[in-house]
Amino acid sequence: MAESYTRTEMLPALPPPVSQRGLVKWLNENLLSTPMNIALTVLGFLFVGFIAWNILPWFGNSVWNAGSLAECREIVAASAGEGASGACWAFLRPWWGAFIFGHQYPVDERWRPILAFGLLFAALAPVLFAGQKRNLSIILGVVTAFLVLTLFLASAPALAFVLAILGVASLLVVAQMQPGKLLWFTLAYPALCFWLLWGGPIWTPIVAMAGFGVLYAVFRLASPAIGLAPAAGAGVVAAVLWWLFAETPIVGLLQSAIPIELLWVPSDEFGGFLLAIVIGVTGITFSLPLGILLALGRQSDMPIVKSLCVIFIEAIRGVPLITLLFVAAFVLGFFLPPEADFDLLLRVLILVTFFAAAYLAEVLRGSLAALPRGQYEAADALGLDYWRAQRLIILPQALKISIPAIVSSFIGLFKDTTLVVIVALYEPLKGITHLVRQDVNWKGIYWEPYIFVGIIFFVFCFGMSRYSKYLELKLKTDHR
Repeated sequence: MAESYTRTEMLPALPPPVSQRGLVKWLNENLLSTPMNIALTVLGFLFVGFIAWNILPWFGNSVWNAGSLAECREIVAASAGEGASGACWAFLRPWWGAFIFGHQYPVDERWRPILAFGLLFAALAPVLFAGQKRNLSIILGVVTAFLVLTLFLASAPALAFVLAILGVASLLVVAQMQPGKLLWFTLAYPALCFWLLWGGPIWTPIVAMAGFGVLYAVFRLASPAIGLAPAAGAGVVAAVLWWLFAETPIVGLLQSAIPIELLWVPSDEFGGFLLAIVIGVTGITFSLPLGILLALGRQSDMPIVKSLCVIFIEAIRGVPLITLLFVAAFVLGFFLPPEADFDLLLRVLILVTFFAAAYLAEVLRGSLAALPRGQYEAADALGLDYWRAQRLIILPQALKISIPAIVSSFIGLFKDTTLVVIVALYEPLKGITHLVRQDVNWKGIYWEPYIFVGIIFFVFCFGMSRYSKYLELKLKTDHR
């Protein structure tokens, strides 16, 4: 009788077949699964190869140093032979400043937008990475290095250079000790940015920001007596009165006592990516809180508030942005007094903000409707009033749900800044590239300016999309 055999150790695991792992599996499942997919894959590769065959030599023969388009073509012909074509990136050397700052912004004052741009990231860091000391330190360190290099290259005044570096260094110290305090710099940044970009007395933005302090003080003092909504209205009225009647004389008194000012730069001298960033950042910053208020107002039980919000949202969403820009440039002036000097860029900023806020309001309204009714009932069960329930329970969940749609709206808004060319503002895509092609030295150049502008826009928009993805993963609290 044969003796039975029992295995005493496990066999090692064998790797899956080659067709069921790695690149081969992915190709079989995604590109070669059916005859139709195989045909489409072959056609796709042929198309991509055709494009690459024609474009790569053009990029490979790029010229970076030349005085004109004709000189670029001579260099390409000498290096690649007669009939060869190549990209002429040499136009960036004489037109670099126009693409970044606009062709009219004073050259000696270009350090101011550079400083404002660097401080923008220092102001955004406490919002984007609240309480994260490591990320805050990295961002502020990068901002410090950026400002040291760029302000030196821009020949910034020594006093401005030293104050800027010391200011960012102090923010870096605060980020390590009390990162929550950096939000005060975020709140003060709009006034600082306005003063750096436009100039004038330093007291103008400070006194203007004090109007919000007046609003808050009136609201806090009046709310126990007359309620939240009437107190908010009284605060708004007090702030408007402050801005209309008190701001100018107070600024004059402070300026006469302590004269600190920068050269005034009117808005029509803004251009290039400076203009696009100013419009985009302003629209993004102010449209989100306004959109939240409109979304809440549209769901309000008060008929007047709900009707006003519905009328505003539908009226703004019912017309294209280009129509609103025409209204800002040509129509709004007919409703103002003859002596009124309402800056064109300010009009554009207001209407772009309203446009973005109307779309964000609908995005947020959908998110609010997606929340289970139990969340509202839970807030009522805890004894929270309306505003505390919205701030602590409802809005955090609604904003988390709507992150992709909100960021998509922001990206669309940033790209729509190129439409301001129709109101004679020289944005980078059409305004500056048109000026480049009008230059006799670069007459005939076409693709290169648009490609350059497209790359910069892609960097900004891709950065926003990546941050939204990071934020989604960070706030994802469901079961995984």
